[in-house]
Amino acid sequence: MDLTAVRTFVAVVDTGQFQEAAAALSVTQQAVSKRVATLEKDLGVRLFGRPVRGAGLTIDGQAFLPYARALLRAEERAAASVRPGHRALRVDVVGRRLATAGLLRTFHQAHPATELDVVTLFTCDEAIAAVQAGTIDATFRALITPGGHLPDGVEATPVFDEPLHLFTGPAHEFAAARSIAPAQLAGRRIWMPGNAPGTEWAAYYDALAAAFGLTIDAIGPDFGIEPLLDTIADSSTLATFLSEQTPLVWPAGHDLRRIPLRNPTPLYPHSLIRRTDNPHPALAALTGHLTSAYPGRPDTGIWIPPGTQSPSRSA
Repeated sequence: MDLTAVRTFVAVVDTGQFQEAAAALSVTQQAVSKRVATLEKDLGVRLFGRPVRGAGLTIDGQAFLPYARALLRAEERAAASVRPGHRALRVDVVGRRLATAGLLRTFHQAHPATELDVVTLFTCDEAIAAVQAGTIDATFRALITPGGHLPDGVEATPVFDEPLHLFTGPAHEFAAARSIAPAQLAGRRIWMPGNAPGTEWAAYYDALAAAFGLTIDAIGPDFGIEPLLDTIADSSTLATFLSEQTPLVWPAGHDLRRIPLRNPTPLYPHSLIRRTDNPHPALAALTGHLTSAYPGRPDTGIWIPPGTQSPSRSA
């Protein structure tokens, strides 16, 4: 559809006359009439009644008007998406209920004028490929996958290390514990049906299970967090792991227990991954905001998977 003709149609409606629309658009009245006639021919309907002194809309014109305005708004958004200094910052947060989404919300509270486009890609490889291709500006990921490397020109900066908690129902043997060591879970079954093979979080929990002799049960189906907690609440043997800042609300009758892991504390290491040559000004602001709040990783008392990539710039 000819957007110049659509813009002319809207200008006639807004000004009320073809002559006034011509002045607003800096064209002749004849050009306005021709554009509107072409649009009417393309649509196969009359948009204005005749004569056109008052530029009164027909029923078809009234029906078309909101869509015409929407087309012009879409055109502006499309142009703004690539206009320097105006394009929204596009960031992958893995899941909108995870801590990384919270980090992005905190950034937006500190920089409310920054427009964000939040996406949720699935695997780490998919997200890094999107960063490299420029289809997203950044992603929050844990660089767990053995043998993986960042592509040339892509770097990762540590921004948040999230402690793990054990979740149990009231009948579980550890329900009354104030904290628990991972070694105490040896031989116990930890149910995590959302651990899809090939994902960085599945690799993380597989490494945790191997380190402390526990069993990660990923047998599904995976119906989401609420059905998982429903099952945990009624079980004396099942437990699950969730990160410290995962926002949860459950029925009071569940009486779920959230137990910190200590000695050592398993940390899930989140990094912000981005291209080194990305000029988006909001990306530099996001990186600065996150690194200024990052306290650094303790030298002792923690566990992260052996071989976890050190966040650094690739060669």
